[in-house]
Amino acid sequence: MAGRKEKIQPFHGCGIAIAILVGIVIGCVCTVLLPNDFFKSGSLKVASASCESSERVKMLKSDFAIISEENAELRKQVRELTEKVRLAEQGTDNARKQVLVLGSEIKAGSFGTVKSLRTNPTVVPDESVNPRLAKLLEKVAVNKEIIVVLANSNVKPMLELQIASIKRVGILNYLIIALDDSVESFCESKEVSYYKRDPDKAVDMVGKSGGNHAVSGLKFRVLREFLQLGYSVLLSDVDIVFLQNPFGHLYRDSDVESMSDGHDNMTAYGFNDVFDEPSMGWARYAHTMRIWVFNSGFFYLRPTLPSIELLDRVAYTLSKSEAWDQAVFNEQLFYPSHPGYTGLHASKRVMDMYEFMNSKVLFKTVRKNHELKKLKPVIVHLNYHPDKLERMQAVVEFYVNGKQDALDSFPDGSD
Repeated sequence: MAGRKEKIQPFHGCGIAIAILVGIVIGCVCTVLLPNDFFKSGSLKVASASCESSERVKMLKSDFAIISEENAELRKQVRELTEKVRLAEQGTDNARKQVLVLGSEIKAGSFGTVKSLRTNPTVVPDESVNPRLAKLLEKVAVNKEIIVVLANSNVKPMLELQIASIKRVGILNYLIIALDDSVESFCESKEVSYYKRDPDKAVDMVGKSGGNHAVSGLKFRVLREFLQLGYSVLLSDVDIVFLQNPFGHLYRDSDVESMSDGHDNMTAYGFNDVFDEPSMGWARYAHTMRIWVFNSGFFYLRPTLPSIELLDRVAYTLSKSEAWDQAVFNEQLFYPSHPGYTGLHASKRVMDMYEFMNSKVLFKTVRKNHELKKLKPVIVHLNYHPDKLERMQAVVEFYVNGKQDALDSFPDGSD
């Protein structure tokens, strides 16, 4: 039995080898003769997967477009909410308190806790007032705020220096009201935003040929449209050098926020001035409240009804008289109601005189004080001196280029 098995085993191994070889040969023949049919099922699977992938890409692109639109709308809503939060937080949430007071009756709180409202609500924007200006402000303004400068060709050298200071600081929301064709071309060459008003005979006559005071009075008419469109305006004369971005130094808790012509704490912020009349005997001393005027060449207006009424009152008064616009500006702000006259109910704030510095403060006090010279103002307004361009250049040399003696050669006042 054992010997028989040994004979059968070799034959069995050969049979298996032959079967494997035959299978390989048949497979090769099928591959050569029928390649398409052999891989047909695999091709169908690949083609099917390719179609499904293409459709999937189309669906993803469609979903992406929808999501992008939704994101754009969400970003817009976030910006609006951020702006609302910023305004609400400023001035100890005066805006929210205003809404609460207007919407319900209130009781006075305990002693020392009562605070009156200082922030009037803003007007509802009305783009129909000036669609062209509204479209421009959408591009130029930042957080619904804009610096506005009126200029004609008479002040081009100072305007050029101011534009340089604006660009140096990095202020984007700056707009020049071009009062003649020359300034319009100048703005284009300097790549700065400008606005040319629609033809207006009264405005054109003053804008093209008027001096500083005439143009200064014109601004009260021009600014009204900005407020009606819902924008806060920081009005600037051309004889101002910007050294920091002013929007980071405003309080925004009042209708009017203005720099002062005062030169110390008393004159800028108010003081009790005693008038002495000896003939009155025991009652010879009369106490008076004094404050030096707000400067009408640099002030911030929120878009409120009192701000618009202020512009209307000043513009109307100037149209009926030859008065100085700064005097009228302050009379309307400070004169109280009395028999035959209703005063303007506008809230007011004086800007920090060392941040928003007039040229009297600079040349009479700051340049002679070692500690005050270390301070860097937000702006310097050369309002007290007629040699404006030369002093503006000196301000740049001192505060920007670090030339410590740049201010020394000028007298305190004018020659």
